[in-house]
Amino acid sequence: ILSISFSVSLLPRCRLPFSSRTFTGACRLLSRMEAAVVRCLPEEPKLTISFCLDGSHKHMQRDQDEALGKVLARISNSILKKHTKAKKSKKNCSEAAEIPAVKLFFMGNELPGTLPNSEAWQNGAVLQVGEVRYNVQRNPPTFTTAELPVSLLAGFPVCPKLEIEFGNLQDCEFTWFRENPPRTRWTPVGRERVHVPSNQDISCRLKLRCTPRDGSCSGPAKELVSAGSVEAGPGVCTFDNRHMYTVKMAEWPAVRVMSYNILADIYAQTDLSKTVLYPYCAPYALQLDYRQNLIKKELAGYNADIICLQEVDKGVFVDSLIPALDAFGLDGVFRVKEKQHEGLACFYRRSKFRLLSSHDIMLSEALTSDSIHAELLEKVSANSTLKDKVLRRSTSLQVTILEDVIKPGRKVCVANTHLYWHPQGGNVRLIQMGVALKHLGHVISEIAPGVPLVFCGDFNSTPNSGVFQLLSDSVIPQQHADWSSSGPEESCSIQLNSGFPPLLSACGQPAYTNYVGGFHGCLDYIFIQPERMQVEQVIPLPSLQEVTTYKALPSVAHPSDHIALVCDLQWNP
Repeated sequence: ILSISFSVSLLPRCRLPFSSRTFTGACRLLSRMEAAVVRCLPEEPKLTISFCLDGSHKHMQRDQDEALGKVLARISNSILKKHTKAKKSKKNCSEAAEIPAVKLFFMGNELPGTLPNSEAWQNGAVLQVGEVRYNVQRNPPTFTTAELPVSLLAGFPVCPKLEIEFGNLQDCEFTWFRENPPRTRWTPVGRERVHVPSNQDISCRLKLRCTPRDGSCSGPAKELVSAGSVEAGPGVCTFDNRHMYTVKMAEWPAVRVMSYNILADIYAQTDLSKTVLYPYCAPYALQLDYRQNLIKKELAGYNADIICLQEVDKGVFVDSLIPALDAFGLDGVFRVKEKQHEGLACFYRRSKFRLLSSHDIMLSEALTSDSIHAELLEKVSANSTLKDKVLRRSTSLQVTILEDVIKPGRKVCVANTHLYWHPQGGNVRLIQMGVALKHLGHVISEIAPGVPLVFCGDFNSTPNSGVFQLLSDSVIPQQHADWSSSGPEESCSIQLNSGFPPLLSACGQPAYTNYVGGFHGCLDYIFIQPERMQVEQVIPLPSLQEVTTYKALPSVAHPSDHIALVCDLQWNP
């Protein structure tokens, strides 16, 4: 049973006598009363009643079919016990405690004690506790989660994590305040769901007052105060110049697509990362809270319609990306990598697309369990060492079918993957890609015939690799060097066909999409079917000077060791 309770202490109490003759006047005062919040759902056996009396928060769970009189008596007795205890603590006090009158009214009439709770606690009823009256709000819009991020940087968006029940986040009201030390005075600084602190906010805490709403109906407000103060940002980031090309969203029917390995925290925080892979990166810049500020600003600035992310920590997806990108108009789906705490995420703009279906797989599991891969499995099984190596990998493929909401019936198949990482694992990656392409061909033919494919990801494959050749030429010969990439004991000779006409790398073959101290090269791609879609614009990658300002990536000005690929695509006539 989910229990939710809020109290509103800012509104004055109403202590006027109540009767049927004064009902009209009382109605005018409902909005000035404190709230008694009731949560009651038909599928749950209990309801909750929450209100604040004499500074004490009352939160009660009662059976829905219980008689109202029992609840009212319980409230009265609890107050009597408190008063009796308080009087006993006073010396020479002989005054007898009075039992407070506790009643519930609706439409000016006192409700009978035999009425079931589910019927008695209606929206607009008035709870009387002694002289204090409460406006009963049944299932009002209510925040079930309301949190501010830990790290706040000037110039970077602050996206609260909000979850609402009985309401709509798009209808909610928000007011941001800046603390003015040394006195705790709060100055209004914004009224949007997402707030970008200015340099004036540095060293100040922020406060958010948010009111949950559903259309014209509002619920109890919630106030959040940041744990820390706003800190100075890093200055110019590697993506700032790129944002100049994406100030506006792509105009329909164009669609802006993005692919980005955002560097999972579980990898960024290892000793290997800190001492070997990224020793040039300031330790604080590898911290997740810091990097999330940069990631959210970067993603927001591209105004992308479809975003494919790799190395997404499960917690980051839930606690950071979903709240932020929801505020920017995108919904998302997540595919966790088996045996890991990170995976793949695909976001899409609500105003342009709706989710039709998902067809995610773990590649190694599909290879052995799905009959469409029987031929490839037989060939791979010829080398048991290679087969075991392939089956130990938890690499996944995320497949999302989206439909254009402006032109219903027009669909796109968005694929997203992160292939095996080892530099000598070209043969494993070829097998993984073979499984992926076979699955994609099957999904398109069975679920959405004729739908164009947009295939994004970190393929860990350079343009001279077998994976790139398989995608761009539709076939990879059995003599290709990658089949022997990990030595003769894991070698195999397989001719693979993609099952698709030659695909096109929409962003070409950049000199680098991954730039670390010991390596730089092109590993990330957005592949499309040129006979179905065309490239309208490719957002230029940051210059070598920008990438190497702090030697390599990641850095205080860039949150990942990879660089995002962004391009605008258009359906062919």
